[in-house]
Amino acid sequence: MDEETRFIGELIQVEFDKPPLFGKTPPCPDRFVWQEETFAIQETIQEWRDYSRRGRMGMNMRPANLAKAAKRGSWGVGRFYFRVQVADGRVFDIYYDRAPKGQQQKEGSWHLYREVLL
Repeated sequence: MDEETRFIGELIQVEFDKPPLFGKTPPCPDRFVWQEETFAIQETIQEWRDYSRRGRMGMNMRPANLAKAAKRGSWGVGRFYFRVQVADGRVFDIYYDRAPKGQQQKEGSWHLYREVLL
């Protein structure tokens, strides 16, 4: 990617007008809250998925199974990325990380990855 970006890397809360049917494969949210400010998403510019296994998770599979999992994912592994434009014209990359954070938080988490500087 040739565009200039500003890394943020913070957790965010997201809001949906209509809750997703499947929590582990969510669509782009309608809004997100970052640093107590709500950003209304006006347009989804791009979507992509990354089913790469990170860290030690990448070493616990046979190579053939790892290749299959990289194409279609496996439980708790993967990120769903969305490049969005918000109401004030700013562009952000946000993502949903499917990895559970332990017994108390079995759902994944949403992150504000970076701002794309235009």
